[in-house]
Amino acid sequence: MAKKILSIQNVSFNYGDEKQALKDVDLEINAHELFVIFGPSHSGKTTLLRLMNRLSDLVPTAQYSGSILFNGQDIFAPDMNVTRLRRQICMVFATPTPLPGTIYDNMSYGLKMAGMRDRTVIDERLERALRQAALWDEVKDRLDTSAFALSGGQKQRLCIARSLALEPQIILLDNPTSGLDPISTLTVERSLQELKQRYTIIMVPHSVQQAARIADCAAFMLDGEVIEVDYSTNLFVNPTDSRTEDYITGRFG
Repeated sequence: MAKKILSIQNVSFNYGDEKQALKDVDLEINAHELFVIFGPSHSGKTTLLRLMNRLSDLVPTAQYSGSILFNGQDIFAPDMNVTRLRRQICMVFATPTPLPGTIYDNMSYGLKMAGMRDRTVIDERLERALRQAALWDEVKDRLDTSAFALSGGQKQRLCIARSLALEPQIILLDNPTSGLDPISTLTVERSLQELKQRYTIIMVPHSVQQAARIADCAAFMLDGEVIEVDYSTNLFVNPTDSRTEDYITGRFG
């Protein structure tokens, strides 16, 4: 039986204006699942992703209701350690954001910020994470060179590896292949299929086609609401809601 890792219950959210970004969202996400959230622009996908590790806290006017349970604990509980939460639920954004400095600096920064000082342990974590992100063979001989010299696809995999070095439980990916060429996109997608053996991946995809290719389970969102959730083998072949079918077949969006 699949283990539930994240439970989103009756969540609504707005940025302080009259329009609700999310309306009564309910989702159950299992461990070691590649869960995709897709839909047209302004449907609430990124907002929902940012709520999952409380990046929404950075919006002072934000208002929310409902609960998000991570391994049974409410992430909005007053005693929740938000820094620790963000190490357990890491986010990678659409635009790769390497830090100034070398590839090694990028990979070791988060570990040092987390209090790790043992160079041997850091090096082991670094290599393991780069291997998991399918980047090690490409950079192992140039760890002391600038991260900005990497290609777009390599930068994105570096950002994924940087999160993996912290050994999170969940990786949030917000449109991680939007600016990549087809070959780099395929490399990232293959990495994700390997990574879900060790991590739970929740992703906003670049397109419906990508969602159908990679998802184990998917949720279609429209105007801040979850319209339909199902295994991808069902949802993309035989959706039950006409709005889902219209979006998948390109009638709108």
